Amino acid sequence: MYFPHMIYGGDYNPDQWPEETWLEDARLMQEARVNLVSLGIFSWAKLEPRPGIFEFTWLDRLMDMLHAHGISVNLATPTAAPPAWMVRMHPEMLPVTADGVRLWHGSRRHYCPHNPDYHRYATRIAAQLAERYKDHPALVMWHVDNEYGCHVSECYCDISAASFREWLKKRYTTLEKLNFAWGTAFWGQVYGDWNEIKPPLRTPAHANPTQQLDWARFSSNSWLACFDEQKVILKRITPNLPVTTNFMGFYKGVDYFKFSPHEDVVSQDSYPDTYEPDWMVKAGMAYDLIRSVGVRHTWLLMEQATSQVNWRQRNVNKRPGVMRLGSLQAVARGADGIMFFQWRQSKAGAEKHHSGMLPHTGTDSRTWREIKALGNELPLLNSLLSSQVQAEVAILMDWENWWALELDSKPSNDLKLLPQIYSYYKILFERGITVDFAHPDTNLSCYKLVVAPTLYLVSDHSSENINRYVENGGTLLISFFSGIVDENEHIRLGGYPASFCEMLGLTVEEYTAYPKGLANTLRTTDGRTFTCSLWSDVICVHGCEALAVYESDYYAGLPAITRHKYGKGLGYYLGTELESAGLDWLLGLVCAEAGIMPVLPHLPAGVEALRRSKEGKSWLFLLNHTGSKVQIPIENAGRDLLTGEAVNNSISMETNSVVVLELDNKLTQKH
Repeated sequence: MYFPHMIYGGDYNPDQWPEETWLEDARLMQEARVNLVSLGIFSWAKLEPRPGIFEFTWLDRLMDMLHAHGISVNLATPTAAPPAWMVRMHPEMLPVTADGVRLWHGSRRHYCPHNPDYHRYATRIAAQLAERYKDHPALVMWHVDNEYGCHVSECYCDISAASFREWLKKRYTTLEKLNFAWGTAFWGQVYGDWNEIKPPLRTPAHANPTQQLDWARFSSNSWLACFDEQKVILKRITPNLPVTTNFMGFYKGVDYFKFSPHEDVVSQDSYPDTYEPDWMVKAGMAYDLIRSVGVRHTWLLMEQATSQVNWRQRNVNKRPGVMRLGSLQAVARGADGIMFFQWRQSKAGAEKHHSGMLPHTGTDSRTWREIKALGNELPLLNSLLSSQVQAEVAILMDWENWWALELDSKPSNDLKLLPQIYSYYKILFERGITVDFAHPDTNLSCYKLVVAPTLYLVSDHSSENINRYVENGGTLLISFFSGIVDENEHIRLGGYPASFCEMLGLTVEEYTAYPKGLANTLRTTDGRTFTCSLWSDVICVHGCEALAVYESDYYAGLPAITRHKYGKGLGYYLGTELESAGLDWLLGLVCAEAGIMPVLPHLPAGVEALRRSKEGKSWLFLLNHTGSKVQIPIENAGRDLLTGEAVNNSISMETNSVVVLELDNKLTQKH
């Protein structure tokens, strides 16, 4: 799916406002060059005020008005906000927590994804909308539901329990296979009847880990089933219109690698706290993930805040220029559209203190001036639409590994996946190296380097794929507590990490999880010393070379970091959690070995560089996060799309500024 122009707009909720404001909205949207609005996301109660009684005339007028003003519509199915009459008639459709608490109407996303009454109403409203607006010229895209899994990622009601049993029957076919997969011989948990199986409710001690893992798989799949059910209807009635729903970056409850192939356009909501000094790193990581799960195709930044949000303990605003900087960061990392929540800041309700494109103070405001300026600037970037961001490095990301790693009853419950991933990503970001995220099952041959932080759970197929990647000439850096269990959460016997021992030329005899406050040091073969903490593997060498050894404890002198040639490639192993300086040293060594260079060498710290390319053309984005003016020497660059000026010899960048160079020849830099 490719767009004819850079998308710009936001969620539009006109049903919160008297109709006399609509024309003003349309006029101001034109002024800000808004070309797409997401409409009707939470409007179910207005569209169907009573069961089976539909009121579309207000939406007819709105669609016509928007089209007359040159504004297209991303029309939503409003199924994230079931109306009060539905809850009154079917209270059993409300979700239930693991503690048996039923969550009630008065917020949003208050439905069980397995309730048949909810599904009957949801598919009906989707069909009604599609039939009514299938030929409307304003309609260009469908937006199904909203942020699947947000607030309520699981429901533990009796209907969900029955659905879980049906899902398990399809997965395992027999109780004998389920009992084996779940290891129910331990603690005498053997099941003799499907009806004995429940969701993983509160238990006296640790619940069965494979049961918990399967519940996470089932819950994630349930949200995808809700999406697919509506998509089938929309595609049957409007086969040529793209269908999307909005993702939430590194959201644990839904496996976006499995979900994204079902979408025509991948969409992302992004709300970094811009007062955190590394906000741009966290935002960039989420954008790279969404680009990656979408297989580097077109993606949209569906939601972000113009300034403040409303849900943090302290909700600070975005300083002047930061909204534009963050928006263009998304474009630099592959987005072909920038949208916000929401158009007009709400007067009432839970999000009235959440910023909008048109704030409470109206057009005489800094927010409006910045929104208008960005909207008038984005068309200058239309030439790079459908271009792609290319990366030579991939970080492996697998939701099932995430779920399994963070189940209870582990050597260290302080070991979490995202901090491990972030520690690698941040250093690569700061080195100016572009990163994709890849599932362990996918073809990795296009990457010079694959990084696998704490890949605890790995299937047979994934382990074969990773080993083959190295054997065929790839470079792998994998860290501690990887290759430990299979897809059933059963230990792989024969020495850790059993899946990769041959490729890495080592076995891990045992591991030690550090008590809080304990640390160690390691010394590299080139004489450097770094602190390590959280964890240490006791490594037995079987052909690998040690790049660093521990300096203390009973395993002093044993390897902490190793390298091993396997086939045509190299496998690096990191057996501990390194301080940032040590990890920077290691990644520098590995990247040099793999022949990986930054997008633009020798950039000042805090300047981000990204490249988008298509059909022999390329565009270089430079984003200044330093907080001060910087000068970047550069040769034979090209033209800045945002100013139209030719750039040669050097670029002067103010704080929070962005340069987008349309390159006319090979880019070099003065050293």
